[in-house]
Amino acid sequence: MGLEKEKSDISIIMDEDEFNRSIEPMLSKKGNRTYAAEPDRDPNDINAHLKVGFGDVIAEPVSTHSFDNVWVASHFAFEVVKFFFYRVLTTLLAVPMAFILGLVFAVLSCIHIWLVMPVIQSLVMLLPSVRVVWRSLTDMLVTPLFHSMGKSLSSVQVKTTEC
Repeated sequence: MGLEKEKSDISIIMDEDEFNRSIEPMLSKKGNRTYAAEPDRDPNDINAHLKVGFGDVIAEPVSTHSFDNVWVASHFAFEVVKFFFYRVLTTLLAVPMAFILGLVFAVLSCIHIWLVMPVIQSLVMLLPSVRVVWRSLTDMLVTPLFHSMGKSLSSVQVKTTEC
């Protein structure tokens, strides 16, 4: 999949930390660069399935290989385009989507708190009374019907004969 030397060059060029660092340390006159640890923006790891790299999408089997320069350039293009378009799309869509999703979750929370749960609690309070009424109706109407059907049908005998 390319020469090891070229792979290491690509990993240096495409080092993920390089994209995330600000330009301030490069402008400072101090030769000592220190970077603060990035905050974890996905602490519950709910988007683990989106951690997609070049090797997860494009892979050449051992029997077929492109030129090493093509492989390196396509890897570079994949990473740069993914990085650039993600930044552009989040710049355009993040704030409006956050507003819309905040509104949706607020409405859903309000409906759940003020409508769904009171109805469920009312039903839970009402169900013991309904159970008593249902049991008495079943005992008065359904049980005698099935007892009489069982007694009358118990005398039926079925015989099979071969012709």
